[in-house]
Amino acid sequence: MVEAIKMGTLGSEALELHSSRKGKLEVKSKVPIVTRRDLSLSYTPGVAAVSSAIAKDSELAYKYTIKQNSIAVVSDGSAVLGLGDIGPKAAIPVMEGKCVLFKELGGVDAFPICLDVHSPDEIVAAVKAIAPVFGGINLEDIGAPKCFEIESRLKKELDIPVMHDDQHATAVVVLAGLMNALKVVGKKKEDTTIVMNGAGAAGTATARVLHNFGVKDIIMVDTTGAIYAGRGRGMTPVKDELAAITNKGKKKGKLADVIAGADVFIGVSKAGVLTAAMIKSMNPKPIIFAMANPVPEIMPDEAKSAGAAVVATGRSDFPNQINNSLAFPGIFRGALDCRASEINEEMKLSAAYALASLVPFPTADKIVPDPLDRAIVPAVSKAVASAAYLSGIAKNEP
Repeated sequence: MVEAIKMGTLGSEALELHSSRKGKLEVKSKVPIVTRRDLSLSYTPGVAAVSSAIAKDSELAYKYTIKQNSIAVVSDGSAVLGLGDIGPKAAIPVMEGKCVLFKELGGVDAFPICLDVHSPDEIVAAVKAIAPVFGGINLEDIGAPKCFEIESRLKKELDIPVMHDDQHATAVVVLAGLMNALKVVGKKKEDTTIVMNGAGAAGTATARVLHNFGVKDIIMVDTTGAIYAGRGRGMTPVKDELAAITNKGKKKGKLADVIAGADVFIGVSKAGVLTAAMIKSMNPKPIIFAMANPVPEIMPDEAKSAGAAVVATGRSDFPNQINNSLAFPGIFRGALDCRASEINEEMKLSAAYALASLVPFPTADKIVPDPLDRAIVPAVSKAVASAAYLSGIAKNEP
């Protein structure tokens, strides 16, 4: 996989870019150091007054330091893009890229933190140890199932927003796209059956946000088959939780068995698992979100030939790219602005509604805004901050 990417034109250009720039990030001072007075104000002795004030009232760190606008992008390199467990050093370029997007799109100062530890206990301890300098923690490319435990523990043990981007930002964008796709085909969420292939980090979060949105019939499929309460084989505590809110009819079997009569397919799995025959077995005007990268569960042209009314992928070279960069800069921008203590379900739902509203007249080839649309972050951040305030977890009024 890595060699194939290197050999492509885009890969060659990316290697040259990273080499010539020596990475994609730098630290830049906000204040000039030209005179002795500059030095005295920024460092000793003047800085002692600032540190003393914070020592008396730790909340002043938000007023006087970078904590107010900074987050850590944390990974152990165990589940990077489509490359898998490639380790913390190989994860640096990806985390740098995420930090660039935070800064360029959301104005958030983000720092790549790639940890050479891998157990939940070690990762939680490391993140807690560095947390004082940051206003939020973005967990990234940490493999399932440990990502669930790590996020859950950090949310409980820190008083700053913590979000596993691969889970929740993806879920927000899927929901926003689905809202508009349902408008295109004229279907209602209450009457829609969704089949999801893949029960990892992104699939789990997506199922939960769809349930909270009001979709009543969701069937999740993993490598064993349809997930249902009491299945036994291949179940985990997380899948037990999913079984409690999905597949009320306890349908059994593989993807081909349960997709017949469904309205929506959402794939967060692997290439080629969805066939034209499966799409033809779905209800009229099926919606297909085939988001495996770099090769989707089915190619868009094949899906459309089989009758798909709306097709989305995770790729930028096809219409309707379900890209988590549509969500995470605005979510953290809003959370930082209102000093939210966490990122809750109300904030995620509000982010999805805001994203969907940026496409007021959706079509089959336009259900989400362009990732570089500069209207996204202001709209999402405002919605997120308002939801945080209304749900009682914000220290600042939006």
